[in-house]
Amino acid sequence: MSETVFKDYQARVEQALDQRLPGSEILPSRLHQAMRYALLGGGKRIRPVLVYAAGAAVGVDAGRLDGPACAVELIHAYSLIHDDLPAMDNDDLRRGKPTCHKAFDEATAILAGDALQTLAFQILSQDPTMAPDHHVRLRLLQTLAQAAGSRGLVGGQAIDLAAVGQELNLAELENMHIHKTGALIRASVLMGALNQPAITAEALQRLDHYAKCIGLAFQICDDILDVTADTQTLGKTQGADIALHKPTYPALLGLDGACRHAQILYQEALDSLTWLDASADLLRWLARYIVDRPS
Repeated sequence: MSETVFKDYQARVEQALDQRLPGSEILPSRLHQAMRYALLGGGKRIRPVLVYAAGAAVGVDAGRLDGPACAVELIHAYSLIHDDLPAMDNDDLRRGKPTCHKAFDEATAILAGDALQTLAFQILSQDPTMAPDHHVRLRLLQTLAQAAGSRGLVGGQAIDLAAVGQELNLAELENMHIHKTGALIRASVLMGALNQPAITAEALQRLDHYAKCIGLAFQICDDILDVTADTQTLGKTQGADIALHKPTYPALLGLDGACRHAQILYQEALDSLTWLDASADLLRWLARYIVDRPS
């Protein structure tokens, strides 16, 4: 049942993104083509589905969540475009197709990432399908801005670049990924829940802890897959982290140790949801999906 709901939400956000992106024929057309190329027709959409799942867990109708779901995926897509650039990770493949700067050019890719990022905040401030409560909109804007900035994923990327060739301990590695990977995952869950005006601080804290755990588990599994999966399955270059001499969980803990650590985080995530009934089953299913995913 949860897998069916997951697929329904994937299709829902794909349609919502398509509707909110400028058409490829609109000037500047090459920029809009690059934005659509990087965003549509690929990806698991875990972050926007987390928006829907967290909202459903606290009684928010999905119709109020299309805007926030699109906003988090726009930020995610922009970050991938920039991460893939030669100045960053220098990747040629993303989601099974050439990266944006390979399909277009570096300048267009940079601008496409910039435009996707700003569109996310335009949607949160203006989208007519969202709740009319301005206090809710402001909290959503604050949550996403913090997750996307120097104390979130951008800061995490800076730490990641500085850590190339370094040996990090577990606390340092987790701090890097709490920012780089975890910040947007946590924002996704919180943005779904914040659409419930009656949400309590305690409920937000428990949901945030769930998101922190699955965010770290997501990165651990990413590191494991970089070792165990092949390029075709991953949709990106296998072994890229090893080639760049990046610190990873398997390098620090070994494959078995990394797998055990992911399972501990999975159980901790589930424990954070014990106060919720079956309305949170998709959140529970997503936690399992993250640690079991094949790519």
